[in-house]
Amino acid sequence: MRLDMHQLRWNAVLGQWVVVSTHRQGRPQMPADWCPFCPGSGKVPLEYDVFLYPNDFPAFSIEAPPYEPYNPSQGLFATTGARGACDVVLYSSNHTLPPSALTLQSWGKVVDLWTSRSHELMSLPDVSTIAIFENSGEAIGVTMPHPHGQIYAMPFVPPLMQMELQSSAHYAGVRGGACLFCDLLAGELQQKERVVFQNGSFVCFVPFAARFPAELSIYARKHVGVLTELTETERADLAEAVSVCRRKLDSLYGFPMPLMMAVKQTPRPIPADPLQPPYHFHVQMLPIQRSATKLKYLATIETGFGTFLADTRPEEKAEALRQADPKTAGA
Repeated sequence: MRLDMHQLRWNAVLGQWVVVSTHRQGRPQMPADWCPFCPGSGKVPLEYDVFLYPNDFPAFSIEAPPYEPYNPSQGLFATTGARGACDVVLYSSNHTLPPSALTLQSWGKVVDLWTSRSHELMSLPDVSTIAIFENSGEAIGVTMPHPHGQIYAMPFVPPLMQMELQSSAHYAGVRGGACLFCDLLAGELQQKERVVFQNGSFVCFVPFAARFPAELSIYARKHVGVLTELTETERADLAEAVSVCRRKLDSLYGFPMPLMMAVKQTPRPIPADPLQPPYHFHVQMLPIQRSATKLKYLATIETGFGTFLADTRPEEKAEALRQADPKTAGA
């Protein structure tokens, strides 16, 4: 195995790992006449509903060299192994089915697969974070149009989650151990104007300081850290919340919304990095369509400086999403 197939390099300026995975350069770009995820490809069953597929171009691999947390004694050009795993979650055998058209039963199977696979991956000794996510739409840069998401098992806590953990730890420190996420949810429920959908276990809302147009967060009502802590009823409610939000987003402008979806669970502290402040299970949906005809591009102020410019008012987007009819999506 070449070292640069699964290698982490330390960015000393930002204080974070960058994954170097050169074999990913060979992955296909939006294939028109053949798809490995379709029945008949020889790579998946002839019939399936929801299916776990090993990533053909994994950024992390259980066969990679062991991971070692960064130590200043390693200097400015530190490297370590990108040990972990990468899976693809196939939502359907139907190549052209948008995720918003998945049945509630299918979303339930997806959530159950997220849960069982998270449990399996967390048993691996080098794994710290289970990152479940989806890229949807050509505008996002999706290379496979077949409906699918992904699961990455990573040996470290990624930077944005580190920031969330630090904010959570600070809040707990000044608020007597209170959960930042629980209190944010309580505030959203009290103010009501940004809440889009809710059921017995989850609440969907446009965040007060949303960075993306029509951004949605789905918070568990109960203080829970990981999928495996959810009951069967709560997992069904999560499937409903995801389904309704996806359908509302797709009906907002009358076409499938290009978006990124992140399912965030409490990371497991590893012995050399025991940081573990309060965390709260939640889902983020980050659309990039700011109007029916315009995309939001992340330009220099966002990408180079890290400060987001919101082109839309969260309260107005929440009202539009409340009015969006989920029955009109996925047709």
